[in-house]
Amino acid sequence: MKPIDVGIIGCGTAGSAAALFLSRAGHRVTVYERVANPGPVGAGVMLQPTGQAVLGALGLREAVLARCTPITRMICRTAGGKQLFDLHYGDIPGDHVGYGLHRGVLFEHLVRAVRAANVDLRLGVTVENLENAGMGRGLYFLTPEGERLGPHAACIVADGARSQLRDDTSIRKHIRPYPWGALWFVGEDPGGAFRGELAQVVRGTERMVGLLPTGFGPGEGPATDKISLFYSLPAASLDAWREAGLDAWKSEVRALAPSAAPVLDQIDSADEVLFARYHDVSMYPWNDGRVVYLGDAAHAMSPQLGQGANLALWDAMVLAEALAAHESLPIALDAYSRARRSHLDYYQFVTRWLTPFFQSDLAPLGWLRDLGFPIATALPFLRRLMVRSMCGIAHGIGIDAPLALPAPDPVPRLGPVA
Repeated sequence: MKPIDVGIIGCGTAGSAAALFLSRAGHRVTVYERVANPGPVGAGVMLQPTGQAVLGALGLREAVLARCTPITRMICRTAGGKQLFDLHYGDIPGDHVGYGLHRGVLFEHLVRAVRAANVDLRLGVTVENLENAGMGRGLYFLTPEGERLGPHAACIVADGARSQLRDDTSIRKHIRPYPWGALWFVGEDPGGAFRGELAQVVRGTERMVGLLPTGFGPGEGPATDKISLFYSLPAASLDAWREAGLDAWKSEVRALAPSAAPVLDQIDSADEVLFARYHDVSMYPWNDGRVVYLGDAAHAMSPQLGQGANLALWDAMVLAEALAAHESLPIALDAYSRARRSHLDYYQFVTRWLTPFFQSDLAPLGWLRDLGFPIATALPFLRRLMVRSMCGIAHGIGIDAPLALPAPDPVPRLGPVA
């Protein structure tokens, strides 16, 4: 495809990665971000082999991993001590490993690269609507103040799960907030006691505590381990949680997961604990005319499998490859949607199926989980499928060949513009 003018809405994971890939391919890229001074905020996330491969293609892998903590297993036990699963990356062929990191680290490195690239980054600009410019000239981006930006030949919508721009196209979609979310706190782990594993403790389907090693945090400061604590909570119970007081919650978490005590001791105020609510976004195709949706704007889901950032990065890479392989923009965007369908369908299906077993009011699902998961993980085929799913490389109906990953730290396939 000849170079075109691309407008990207959102400077998060998907938007920043797409900007880097496309600007390096020679396209004229403008990124609009509604936050005037975006910073490296958030809690812990998992960087899976898929996300690592994309960062390698962008030349950012080593810099990001330097602020991460390797994770070799994911383990879950009941409050009574029964092991539900203990999944190791080494249970499948390949030199796979996950990494725990602060979301701000990923943001920091992506945005720093965008600032250094041939990209027009416009901060503090909210895009409220899209308007056809007519005569094949592309799209205008409309601000709440009535300003018309552009026109841009192509529009990439990557402004997150709450995007209002899904209503500006004719794609059929279903957006539903999950009734459950999670409380998050990022603390210090100076001795590295939590390194190596993502540990979860559950009681029925209504209580879950997790401890995720979170690397060293954003910035260039001293390499002190951080740990993210998360706790399941229905969104409707958030006010009641605040009214009950911090001490009552700490007592409950300590009883459920005694190993969390050193992290809880660092919390002095409820204001230090963040609440994240999830959305389920279903749409297909992810393109309409000159518009394409990436990341959570296209396929937000519960974080039960820890794939959000990784899927967003993979979206950006596949979109760049589709644009490089086709001369026509509509054909390229159609090719993108087809290329992403089996991978995204698999993770959306499994996430919707799995989440109620860990976050719901359906007590019988907890009994089935406690009975069935130990049996399932003992079966070699199902265990391998679970680990492939954890790595981000499962797709289709799960029995398909795993997603092919680029070689570690390859030379970027889309080189910088001279």
